[in-house]
Amino acid sequence: MIGADEEVLYVGKAKNLKRRVSSYFQKNHTSPRIALMVTRIERVDTTVVRSETEALILENNLIKSLKPRYNILFRDDKSYPYIMLSGDAFPRIAYYRGAFAKGSRYFGPFPSSWAARESVALIQRMFRLRTCEESVFANRSRPCLLHQIKRCTAPCVDLVSPEDYARDVRMATLFLEGRHGEIVDQLGVQMQQAAERFAYEEAAFFRDQIRALQTVLHKQFVDSGRDEDVDIVVAVEVAGVVCVNLAMVRGGRHLGDRPQFPLAGEGLGAADALLAFIEQHYQEHPAPTRLVLVGAPLDEARHLVDETLDLRMGVVAPRFEAEKAWADMADQNARLAIEVRLRESGRVTDQLEALRMALDLQDPPQRIECFDISHTMGEATVASCVVWEGGGMKKSEYRRFNISGIEPGDDYGAMRQALTRRYGKVAAGEGVRPDLILIDGGKGQVGVAHEVLVELGLESIAMLGVAKGEARKAGLEQLVFADGREPLVLGGEHAGLHLIQTVRDEAHRFAITGMRARRAKTRIGSRLDDIPGIGPTRRKKLIETFGGLAGVKNATVEDLCRVAGVNRKLAEAIYNALRD
Repeated sequence: MIGADEEVLYVGKAKNLKRRVSSYFQKNHTSPRIALMVTRIERVDTTVVRSETEALILENNLIKSLKPRYNILFRDDKSYPYIMLSGDAFPRIAYYRGAFAKGSRYFGPFPSSWAARESVALIQRMFRLRTCEESVFANRSRPCLLHQIKRCTAPCVDLVSPEDYARDVRMATLFLEGRHGEIVDQLGVQMQQAAERFAYEEAAFFRDQIRALQTVLHKQFVDSGRDEDVDIVVAVEVAGVVCVNLAMVRGGRHLGDRPQFPLAGEGLGAADALLAFIEQHYQEHPAPTRLVLVGAPLDEARHLVDETLDLRMGVVAPRFEAEKAWADMADQNARLAIEVRLRESGRVTDQLEALRMALDLQDPPQRIECFDISHTMGEATVASCVVWEGGGMKKSEYRRFNISGIEPGDDYGAMRQALTRRYGKVAAGEGVRPDLILIDGGKGQVGVAHEVLVELGLESIAMLGVAKGEARKAGLEQLVFADGREPLVLGGEHAGLHLIQTVRDEAHRFAITGMRARRAKTRIGSRLDDIPGIGPTRRKKLIETFGGLAGVKNATVEDLCRVAGVNRKLAEAIYNALRD
C-alpha cells in the first residue's frame, strides 16, 4: 500500500489478492488503524511469488527493510540464547547466540541469558561435560580446575572413555529435551547394576546424580510435573500501549518470560499484535510441542499457525490448572512491563522537554550520539560512539574506532579522526543523521568537533560538550557550546542533565572497555614479537593453535612444544616472557 510521496504504508500477503485487497475498502472497519491507513492509500503495488512460504519470507523481509507505518514489527537488539552441543568426538556444551552451524545440536530458545547459563551450570554439575573451546581442548596436557571441582570428566587427557562420555552426553540431551523421568530410570538401573558388582563408589556416584537431579527439578524452576514444551503467548493493551509477553516452558520447567513491544503498527490492537508476533517469532525460532494463546481469536490464530507457518503444534486456550497459572503469570508480567514502560516514557518525555528548553532547540532530540576518547598514557587509543534513540540506548548501533596515525595522547586528533569517520558517511548520505551530538570534553574537543562538522557540511546539527565540574562531582557538569556562548550549568536536579549523564556515562564505559581490550592485545602481541626466534610465521601459528593471544599466555611449556617449529628452549622463552 503506497501513500503520498511514495511512502510505503503497509505490506501484506494473500492467496486471493482480490478478496484480500477489497476487504480493506469496506464501509465499516473494525480496526481504527486500518480505517486510518485506507484514507492515505494512493495506489497498491503487487509482487507474485510461487508459494505461501515465499510470500511469508518476502513479506517479513520487506517489513524489516521498509518499516511501514501500519505494519507490526517485533525486533530487539538481542537474539534469543540457546544451549549448544557441538558435533565433536567429545561434544562440548556451551551457551550460544547466533546462526546455527551444521553438525551441532541446539536447544532452546531460552527467554533470558540467565535461564540458559543456569541450565548449562546444572548440566555441568550433573553430567560433567566439557565447556572449553576446541583450541584449548586439543592442547591440554593435564586436567583443568573444572575437573578438580568435579565439573568435567577431563576427556582432553583421556580420563574418561569415549563410551562413558557418550553416555553422559545422552543423559544431558535427555535433560535438555525435558525427559527427566527417563534419566532417573536409567541412573537407577546403573546404580543397581554397580551395586550388584559391589562397585559401591560407582553406585554412590549414580545415587548422587539422581539426588542432584531431583533437587534441581524440585528447587530451580516452576514445574508442571509433565515432560512437555509449551510457549504461552499473551497480548495485553493498557492505555494505548500493547505488549506481547512470551513465557517458555521446557521439559515442564518454567524458564521465565520476555515482554516485547512492537516497533511499528500505528493504532494496532492486542489481537493484531499477537498474531503478528506468532508469524514473525516462529519463522526464526523452533516451535514447541504446544502453544497456549491468550488474548486473541483462537480460531484465527490456529489458522495462521497451522496453515501459513505449517508448524506441527497444538494451538489451544489454557485448559489445565498449570496452564492457567502460567497464563495468569504471563498476563501479570505483561501488565507490569507496560506499567514500567509508561513510567519510563513519561520520565523520558520530561527529560527531553527539559533538555529542549535548556538548549533552546526547536524540537526535542529523538536521536542523540555521544563520543568519548580513552587511552592509557597515549597507548591503545579508542574512541566510542554510543546512540540514544526511542527512549533508550540503542546498543546495536554503538561503534568503536581504533585510533592510529596521531601523536600519543593527542585527544584532539583522536576526536577529529573519530568524527570524520562517523559523519563522513552521513555527509555522503549513507548513515543516520542525529539530532544532537554530545562530546565528552571541554572547549578544545568541542572546537575540533565543530570544525569537522563544518568541513562535512553538517554544522546545522546541534552539538555540545559535557565538561566535568568542580572536583569531577556529578551534577556540576558544564555544557560547552561551539558558538561561543557561556557554559551552562543545569544543576544536579535538572531532568535534562540526567539524560545527558546517562548517555555520557555509557560512552565512557564503552570506550574504556574497548581500550582495555586493545591494550591487552597489543601488550601480549608486542611481547611475543620481542622474543628472539618469534617471527610473523611462528606468531601466527601460535595464535591459530591456541585460539588467540590469551590462549598463548595460558599455555604450558609442554603445550607450546607441540606447536610446529617451537622447540623446548623457545617454548620456555615464550612461557617466561609472557609471565614477567
